Amino acid sequence: MELLDSTVMTTALPQMAQSFGTAPVHLSIGVSAYLLALAVFIPISGWLADRFGPRQVFGGAILLFTLASVLCSLSTSLWFFTFARVLQGLGGAMMVPVGRMVVLRATPKDKLVTAIATLTWPALGAPVLGPPLGALITTHWGWHWIFLLNVPFGLLGFVLTLRLVDGAPGGRRGFDTVGFILSGVGCSALMYACNLAAQTPFMASAVLLWGLGGVGALWLAVRHLRRTPHPLVDLDALRIPTFAVAMRGGLLFRMAINSAPFLLPLLFQLGFGYSATTSGTLLLALFAGNLLMKPATTPLMKAWGFRTVLLVNGVMVALGFVLCMALRPDTPYLVTMAVLFFTGLSRSMQFTGFSTFSFCDIPPERMSGASTLSSILTQMSAGLGVALGAVMLRAASVWFPAAGHGVSVTAFRLAFLGMALISAAGLLDLLPLPRNAGAAVSGHQAA
Repeated sequence: MELLDSTVMTTALPQMAQSFGTAPVHLSIGVSAYLLALAVFIPISGWLADRFGPRQVFGGAILLFTLASVLCSLSTSLWFFTFARVLQGLGGAMMVPVGRMVVLRATPKDKLVTAIATLTWPALGAPVLGPPLGALITTHWGWHWIFLLNVPFGLLGFVLTLRLVDGAPGGRRGFDTVGFILSGVGCSALMYACNLAAQTPFMASAVLLWGLGGVGALWLAVRHLRRTPHPLVDLDALRIPTFAVAMRGGLLFRMAINSAPFLLPLLFQLGFGYSATTSGTLLLALFAGNLLMKPATTPLMKAWGFRTVLLVNGVMVALGFVLCMALRPDTPYLVTMAVLFFTGLSRSMQFTGFSTFSFCDIPPERMSGASTLSSILTQMSAGLGVALGAVMLRAASVWFPAAGHGVSVTAFRLAFLGMALISAAGLLDLLPLPRNAGAAVSGHQAA
């Protein structure tokens, strides 16, 4: 629900704007409000789960998200819709980190790869499936149903939460007000800068101002969190080598792969002149690769171990971006789909590998803080990936302008090259690790 709602409404913006009597560009505030609410309230999710119990917080978040979805569908003005999207973002900020924490606490180490693989494929599929699904729903039923479809899933999720999720609180530590303010300001400012970077027209000064403000606030937040006795987000998990490596390398990798669902549709439509339908159909090959890699994830991890799989597959991720550079307007559709399928396979494996590797050595008492920190960085990487892809594309367009108001294919190739280098840079931290790192989870026995 949460991951799909982040992307599904993008193709419905013109129809929604017509209903609200405003210009489609103004609807971007609905996207921004949702992302900003996520950024502000994700840091508080771990504290709430420890304070009131996972069942209460997770179930309440699902109900809030479902209610907000109904309010979105009933909106008749832009401002009411924005209010409903903020409520959705608040619910979404609690659902994903707390849900992941519940799974991580209840899953034995030897089943962690399978559990993480199941958890991560929606994160890979939502950016690809969201736009064409939104277009299909809007065309045949109306944009209101984009949000009303959440209602049956939300009610089912709430009932299952009451039956399956533990409700015992984890502790009653005090609330870190300073940490909440600093992290909220930093995360929201950085996410807003990312959102501005992905928009047209491009406002470089505003992006720089908000970006520097966000980085500065986050720097102050980290200093505070390391010094206060009861931090809002526990940073001690970063002292564990496998978690620290997965966070650093995983941030760069996620930035790269999150740029792909942004750059590829633009390449097909602006660079190649394909229709939106053709572009969406081609991108289904990317999702197919994501999904079909899942059964092979656990056996490969057991046979070769985290370090080897992440290094070798990381090179394949970078190669996937290089292959995207080689696509041309006259490339046969089957060849293009084969490239996207290969890209989907490799990014699925890397996403699952880094996600599982993150938690392989985390003790149960650190799981809440580690899950919250991972969710913050994952959300940041999604915004940063799109923003960085947009900035690279615009910079390359200055050097290699297209005729008229389009974007040259060369500019897209340079953007893909930049993402290939970023994804490869995420592998450097893995080199010093021992070959048996995370063996208790992968089951790999190094020779």
